Amino acid sequence: MTQSYGYKKEVALTFEDAVAKTKEELAKEKFGILTEIDVKATLKKKLDVNFDNYIILGACNPPFAYKALQAERDIGLLLPCNVIVYEQEGKVFVSAIVPSVAMGMIENDALNDIAVEVEKKLKKIVDFISKNK
Repeated sequence: MTQSYGYKKEVALTFEDAVAKTKEELAKEKFGILTEIDVKATLKKKLDVNFDNYIILGACNPPFAYKALQAERDIGLLLPCNVIVYEQEGKVFVSAIVPSVAMGMIENDALNDIAVEVEKKLKKIVDFISKNK
């Protein structure tokens, strides 16, 4: 399953296992997790509403982030690359931002080249998780 701004696949894992596997695969591709937002817990605490399991991971690959910042100083507005893991109607999904789309609004060829490289890595991660049980 693909969206214009996100690359999403259903995975045959529990939500907890999908989160752990996503973090593991991000680390293998040299992405650190700068932020982790538990949307379900936050919505319960702030709004007292129930929501499905939903985690937002703010992933950053420092060498690529540095190159992007050198190419476009304000690119920090679009960093880090978000990867989400969520559960909906008993199904678990992993989805990653598509950097070439997100950064495509900026007319900078050097930045586009970096976005394409990062996108390949993120798609590789999502594909790997969706194929492994």
